[in-house]
Amino acid sequence: MFSYVHAGLEFALGDATKPFLGNRNPVVDMRKEYQASYDELATALKAQKEENEALKAQLTTDLADDDGDGVANKFDKCPGTAADAKVDGSGCPLPEAKKVVQQITVTEEDRRVVDEAIKNLEFDLSKATIRPTSYPSLDKVARLLVEKNFSLKLAGHTDNTGSMKLNMRLSKERAEAVKAYLVSKGANPSRIEATGYGPTQPIATNATAEGRQANRRVEFTLY
Repeated sequence: MFSYVHAGLEFALGDATKPFLGNRNPVVDMRKEYQASYDELATALKAQKEENEALKAQLTTDLADDDGDGVANKFDKCPGTAADAKVDGSGCPLPEAKKVVQQITVTEEDRRVVDEAIKNLEFDLSKATIRPTSYPSLDKVARLLVEKNFSLKLAGHTDNTGSMKLNMRLSKERAEAVKAYLVSKGANPSRIEATGYGPTQPIATNATAEGRQANRRVEFTLY
């Protein structure tokens, strides 16, 4: 039965450049902000990919090695060398190394010195301690090694008395003891090889005292 009509005025306070809160959609604003960030990242990613491809192409060119000598064309000062040629850092062939052949001759006098050392070599019973009576002949062997730069193989042997484990250890220790003595007199340790064979290589029967004594030995081989 009655109708009502209202009239009024609305005033917006604040900065006129800012959006009116009543007409703002936060979801739309977030989407616009996300899309702007996405576009910016996509543009940067595309630029980075293009830069990577350019670097890859440049790297392929820089590392190309047409002659296959292992030096890239960019640094190769001698292009065209054979693929299997030995070259320096600039790709130029290395001069052929001259082989130096050292002639080593073992004389009868050298063998006599060694044989004397073998005959005079004595150890304390069941030990690797060299007796002082063996020193003079070992000193001659040491001088021979120093003066003529010989190599020497020392092979320790025992008889079959005792266990195999004990004899293998004792034969090795005796050979090492001779090596240590020669090195102490100036011999080059890298030119002396010491090996123990225990009772595995007898030169006489172990059934007699004389045979067992013969089997207890350290052999010297000059080369």
